[in-house]
Amino acid sequence: MTLTRLPCLSRRIVLLLYPGIELLDVVGPLEVFEFANRVVNRDCDSRRTYSIEMWAAESGVVLSHSNVGLMASHSFGDEPNSQAIDTLLVPGCPSPKTGGEKRCVDWIRKVAPHARRVGGICTGAFLLAEAGFLGGRRATTHWAFCKELARQYPAVEVDPDPIFIRDGRFYTSAGVTAGMDLALAMVQDDLGRKAALAVAQRLVLFLKRPGGQAQFSASLNAQAAGTEKIEEVQNWILDNLDRDLGVGCLADRAGMSRRNFVRVFTKRTGQSPASFVDAARLESARRQLEDSQDRIEVIAMRSGFHTPETMRRVFQRRLGVSPKAYRDRFHSAN
Repeated sequence: MTLTRLPCLSRRIVLLLYPGIELLDVVGPLEVFEFANRVVNRDCDSRRTYSIEMWAAESGVVLSHSNVGLMASHSFGDEPNSQAIDTLLVPGCPSPKTGGEKRCVDWIRKVAPHARRVGGICTGAFLLAEAGFLGGRRATTHWAFCKELARQYPAVEVDPDPIFIRDGRFYTSAGVTAGMDLALAMVQDDLGRKAALAVAQRLVLFLKRPGGQAQFSASLNAQAAGTEKIEEVQNWILDNLDRDLGVGCLADRAGMSRRNFVRVFTKRTGQSPASFVDAARLESARRQLEDSQDRIEVIAMRSGFHTPETMRRVFQRRLGVSPKAYRDRFHSAN
């Protein structure tokens, strides 16, 4: 299969379909791009910023997991038209599939190298990983399957918290509705923040929702809610990252002795208080490096690291990169 990149009037979005697919993984991003068409081209109904196609192993109706049929207008055997694929999106399903979708994986291997960008929605990341495109890259998927993704594909740098991740021309997202967050990020990359914000307002969505997957993860919430006192301390930490978060201070807030606090906190959350504080500060700093132009010194102070050197040591220990290298790789230009 040969795809030729030619000038075109609209960006060609191709969605992969297969039986048992998660319906919202398809319809959510599709609606984001369709609303972008309405927002940008409201004075010209015939002009489309994005054209959308659905491809499957066989053309025709493909049943989703919820038994709603989706119409694939193209099959893998069709020759692509002269317009190059701008964006290839690989939706997920309620449980990871790789080997059972060999035809899909083979097709992804043929098509993805010719697309300007490629996105894996929810467990669609498993298909991208199986096709060999996520090795050495940072990626995410639905929180319930992050450990499985890391186990099956150890070369993938799986991060279980972000709603979506962009690493080069490859995007991955958390579960179901996060596909809309990913699509909004793509619209922002293409058309700028003003257009993406207009789409988000029409769809009654955050342009970039606050927080990560941890706030929705049942397993992570179970860790955080071991006892009411521990949960209160954790929430206070998240709201006061720039304050003294030493064990003595936290034990006082919990009304416990230092020794008992460390024992209970570690038992209930699976990590020490110091490790939890480091992780919370790291996540705060990461988001600021991705989304703002603030100086590293300012971000270090605001996140509670206080000095760039302290922040650098935590970044190196936990992520294997410096804050500057992280920003260079993941900063959003818009």
